[in-house]
Amino acid sequence: MNFIFDNNTPIYLQLVKQLKIHIVSGKLKPGERLPSVRDLSLELKVNPNTLQKSLFELEEMGLIFTERTNGKFVTGDSQLIEKYRKEYAHLLCQDFVLSMQELGFSKDETIHYLENGGN
Repeated sequence: MNFIFDNNTPIYLQLVKQLKIHIVSGKLKPGERLPSVRDLSLELKVNPNTLQKSLFELEEMGLIFTERTNGKFVTGDSQLIEKYRKEYAHLLCQDFVLSMQELGFSKDETIHYLENGGN
């Protein structure tokens, strides 16, 4: 996993977002075992405590779970994954529409723009 971090948002929130995207996009499969906190923090070049905080957030959302002595796994709940996938898509669409409005595009112009592949 290659994550790019910015300086404007706390790292643990960026980790939550990017891991969540990996789960809802299927890059991390339902039931897949995550690398250990130690291994994943080394791979992502983040503090293990920061990563642990992110994993706790994902566990609170139900997107991952812990099996004692076996590690952390992606949920097998496909309905929950789909719910978060649709929520994220909705946020992206809202951001896009707002950005288009800031550029002076009307709703109809935005739809036309999308339907015509940006032409």
